[in-house]
Amino acid sequence: MRVLIVDDEEGIRSVLREYVEFEGNEAFEAVDGMDAVKKCKTENFDVILMDVMMPKLDGFSAVKEIRKEKDIPVIMLSARGEEYDKLFGFEMGIDDYVTKPFSPKEVMARINAVTKRRAGKKQNEDELHFEGLTIDVLGRNVFVDGEKADLTPKEYELLFYMVKNRGIALTREKLLYDVWGFDFYGDDRTVDTHIKMLRGNLKEYRKFIVTLRGLGYKFEA
Repeated sequence: MRVLIVDDEEGIRSVLREYVEFEGNEAFEAVDGMDAVKKCKTENFDVILMDVMMPKLDGFSAVKEIRKEKDIPVIMLSARGEEYDKLFGFEMGIDDYVTKPFSPKEVMARINAVTKRRAGKKQNEDELHFEGLTIDVLGRNVFVDGEKADLTPKEYELLFYMVKNRGIALTREKLLYDVWGFDFYGDDRTVDTHIKMLRGNLKEYRKFIVTLRGLGYKFEA
């Protein structure tokens, strides 16, 4: 297992690296969020230990950037144990949250638990079915009653993001930020336009994309 340890404190990285390697895994280090994003673009990791408070780019922002490219399990490490921080992290889709000071043995136990849970979940979600709508996650294809839908890459990203967060009300602002990125200069009409095109391609299964008046959208199936 390849573990990326992201923390601006060398001492913490050193201790975690020792335990990760002691259990027969490969350990890699990043000194801040920006460094972590760069490493994830060029290398693959099985899990990331991500500190929250770091210079250049904080842990939450780094996770958002990494998740645009790769869905890697993330365990957040933070000296702040406030409920708000934990809820914010879990809403972002992180897999676990550990408050400092922590036991390295506990962190390793959580790593093992997260990777096992993700492995089981991945087997079940490589292909998703909602009546006659099929989403091939690995192949990034969508099928409507057995026929391949002609979706643009952005339409697929929008659909898959909504499916991952099915049942959750998603504001236009959140969709714009998480699907298009924080540096995208657009407005709510961008989301509405893509939703309209996506619904057209899904045909009768457009019913799964529910409009929430004055708020945004929700995938409900």
